[in-house]
Amino acid sequence: MSIFRYEGNGRMSKAVVHNGTVYLCGQVSGGEDKDIKVQTSETLEKVENLLEKYGSDKNHILSATIHIKDMSQFKDMNDVWDNWIKDGFEPVRTCVEAKMAREDLLIEITVVAAEK
Repeated sequence: MSIFRYEGNGRMSKAVVHNGTVYLCGQVSGGEDKDIKVQTSETLEKVENLLEKYGSDKNHILSATIHIKDMSQFKDMNDVWDNWIKDGFEPVRTCVEAKMAREDLLIEITVVAAEK
């Protein structure tokens, strides 16, 4: 069975497709003084674009892992998430508080999805 790796940079790939499954690396927004709702929205837009590019979409997400800088922003992040994901297409999901790679980042989202 073939493994296809896309947009590699010597450290990681943005997407890997194997056996009908699309794996995305963690996605973040640009940060820069944006609040959690804006960062969540921008990050989900990047997730959606990458899924489309590599043969899937948000209705085929199997699992999502969300790293959030401060759990006090959980409700605001969920407001955006809940409006983005369609009823009946909710993936399994984990959300953990985590120290981010850059100070201005508030959220990082990683998803695994089935191909369409």
